Amino acid sequence: MADGDLYDEFGNYIGPELSESEEEDEELQQQQLEMEGPGSEEEEAAEAMDEDGRMPGTDLALYGEDGGGMAVVLHEDKKYYPTAEETYGKETEALVQEEDAQPLEVPIIAPIKQKKFQVEESQGLRSRYTPEFLGSLLATPELIRSVAVVGHLHHGKTLLMDMFVEQTHELTASQRSNERPMRYTDTRVDEQARAISLKSVPMSLVMEGSSGKSYAINLIDTPGHVNFSDELSAALRLSDGVLLVVDAVEGVMVGTERAIKAAAAEGLPICLLIAKFDRLLLELKLPPTDAYHKLRHTIEEVNTLIATHYGDDEQHLVSPLKGNVAFTAALYGWSFTLESFATLYCEVHDAPMDPKEFSQRLWGDRYFNPETRTFAKKAGPSAGERTFVQFVLEPLYKIYAQIIGEDERCVRGVMDEFGVALRPDSYGMNVKPLVKEACSKIFGNAGGLVDMLVGWVPSAKAATATKVERCYTGPHDSQLVEHMRACNPRGPLVIYICKLFPKHDCSRFDAFGRIMSGTVKPGDKVRILGEAYTPDDEEDSAAGQVSAVWAYQARYRVPLNKAVAGNWVLLEGVDATITKTATIVPEFLDEEVYIMKPLAFSTQPVVKIATEPLNPSELPKMVEGLRKVNKSYPLLVTKVEESGEHTVFGTGELYLDSVMKDLRELYSEVEVKVADPVVSFCETVVETSSLKCFAETPNKRNKLTMIVEPMEKGLAEDIEVGRVSMEWSRKELGAFFQQKYDWDLLAAHWKQLQPLPCPTGFAKASKKQLNQYIKRFLYDYITNQKLIGGVFKTNKFPYCDVGFTLLDIKPLSGCLAYQNRSNKDLMGSAVFKYQCFGSKATRTVGIVASGVYRLEKLWDVVIEFEA
Repeated sequence: MADGDLYDEFGNYIGPELSESEEEDEELQQQQLEMEGPGSEEEEAAEAMDEDGRMPGTDLALYGEDGGGMAVVLHEDKKYYPTAEETYGKETEALVQEEDAQPLEVPIIAPIKQKKFQVEESQGLRSRYTPEFLGSLLATPELIRSVAVVGHLHHGKTLLMDMFVEQTHELTASQRSNERPMRYTDTRVDEQARAISLKSVPMSLVMEGSSGKSYAINLIDTPGHVNFSDELSAALRLSDGVLLVVDAVEGVMVGTERAIKAAAAEGLPICLLIAKFDRLLLELKLPPTDAYHKLRHTIEEVNTLIATHYGDDEQHLVSPLKGNVAFTAALYGWSFTLESFATLYCEVHDAPMDPKEFSQRLWGDRYFNPETRTFAKKAGPSAGERTFVQFVLEPLYKIYAQIIGEDERCVRGVMDEFGVALRPDSYGMNVKPLVKEACSKIFGNAGGLVDMLVGWVPSAKAATATKVERCYTGPHDSQLVEHMRACNPRGPLVIYICKLFPKHDCSRFDAFGRIMSGTVKPGDKVRILGEAYTPDDEEDSAAGQVSAVWAYQARYRVPLNKAVAGNWVLLEGVDATITKTATIVPEFLDEEVYIMKPLAFSTQPVVKIATEPLNPSELPKMVEGLRKVNKSYPLLVTKVEESGEHTVFGTGELYLDSVMKDLRELYSEVEVKVADPVVSFCETVVETSSLKCFAETPNKRNKLTMIVEPMEKGLAEDIEVGRVSMEWSRKELGAFFQQKYDWDLLAAHWKQLQPLPCPTGFAKASKKQLNQYIKRFLYDYITNQKLIGGVFKTNKFPYCDVGFTLLDIKPLSGCLAYQNRSNKDLMGSAVFKYQCFGSKATRTVGIVASGVYRLEKLWDVVIEFEA
């Protein structure tokens, strides 16, 4: 029978019965077991059976979660893998998401980006003092001097900071022998490449005076380029004095004058430092007498500028005899004042003289008579050169000549004469490091320079009261102001933030400012008040927490457990709502608080460029980058035009070039297209309106009539530089306008822009009452539209769609309803604005460029051609 006939279609056996018995089947099975031998897989499996008859490791899904028997388990109840709790433990929280929470191009764990845009040191140079000693000095405001190092481009400010760093830190042998300057405060890579300073960088150093007493000197190195004058303004606002650096060869330049003007605006004392003294003898090779006249001429030029900007007060003038003029050659590590040089002279020659009295005879037309050994004001027959030439310049010239031109034996003799010695390996150096090593040993540290700063710059405690008077916008009779005036470390916390420094990844900023009162510690909860904050409008304020406090040291930072009033501090964690400047106060303060004044700049951003991303989809990244770069540059202005164009306003092409570099590489990391730079301009009027223009409210119950005329020449400049202030009293303001511009008293009162009581009977009101009434309801709108002293600015203009300036809007008459009017109705209907536009439309239009560049003639050039 075939095999197919033994089974039906369902596989069931339907063939005949089997002949083999069950005993034969068992014998066959036994024979098979004997052939496989002992230890077969079946025996091992049988022995491995557990008590429940289940093989270990069998899938739990076949038995159910309790593992009991061969129960049928549904698919959704099957357990194929262990739970996260069984794998990672009960203390680990595991989250399961079915969709991606971020785009595919963003990695789940992003790498830490280290943008190489600045030079940083994790530990910094090893200082000659301990951080604890620095902290103890910073805790004593009487021993703190805060000084801004200012001057023209390439006049030696950064080189001076290098000298201070070298004298307060221990350098290696390779660093001492290196002929290239460190440029320690040029912390950005592009600053090192360009060889100019672009940012203000502070340092807090412990420096000793000539008596050996230590002081905490806060120094901030400022850029000398005129495009970066905003950094100068921020540095001066935090400082208590100015160290004006002037090149001994170039003399007074345009940057010098701008620095003096800015210092005068802040009311800061000036100390003059004539730098690069070595250029007189090594480059120009001037005789000592000619070098003296060159130095004297430079000092006279500086005094002329000081008298121009400070007024007739002679206390601000500088003179070597007063002790506020010093001389230095920072490249060779030495500096001196007349008193410090007189002290050195007396020590070397063992002369029984009072160094202070001797120093008063070392400048000016003073001569020494060797026969009578007396000083005279006139040159006698036996008198030689002036005392400064004889006792200062000639010995200095000899020191340079012998070290540069003589052999080692002669150099050792010079060192022995001054009672100092060089290291044996120093004599094998090149000429420049050898001169630097020898002069630094002869003149010692900058003790004379420190004495000058301590004597002429007020301490942090004494200067804080002046800062409060000049910068605090609120009333000065409150208890908070008293704490700030006293520089009270136990008073309420008030910190004046003037600058922001980007972090290493450029995602956030650290805030740099000055503590006016109180004490700040890491973890303090504070409230950040922006520039638009007022007690009536608290929108521009936010809560924050200080996460770290540092003393900023250019390329490294010193952590502080706390910082008291009078200190410069760098704060982390408070930058989120700060744009330019801010005022930090405690989170909960019972007393009403006002902000510190925003920065005042001596220039305006007059050059603008239009920007757009190369890839339109990256516009949000560029906008975010513009917000960040706006924080980094104090004077930068970013604006979105009505057309959607993003424009950037800066002070010059170099300024905007630095801004765009930061925007592309640091803050947005996108390719940005830039239009050609252009100078911004405003529209003005050149003659009085030919017609009276009026406008009415929609209800026809209020009517105003006005004209527009050019502003008096010089008034806008007086307002901008602060010669006249709207904060003056009515009497002072009226006297100023009457004397200088021949105004009547009514016009002077209108310029004051103070709200006055409204007359009740308008129909019978006099002209004076009419002007007062108009002034009353226009006051709020005028303030919001920045109408100050007749300078009216807005974002729109009827012709060129630009702002306008240098014009005076004068109200002539008005018909105002006593009940059916309100400021909201008047201004919301744009009556006033359209009327102003109508007034301007009836006069001759003129274009005024916002930026005026100054030209300075250095010399006359005459070119002659022969026929």
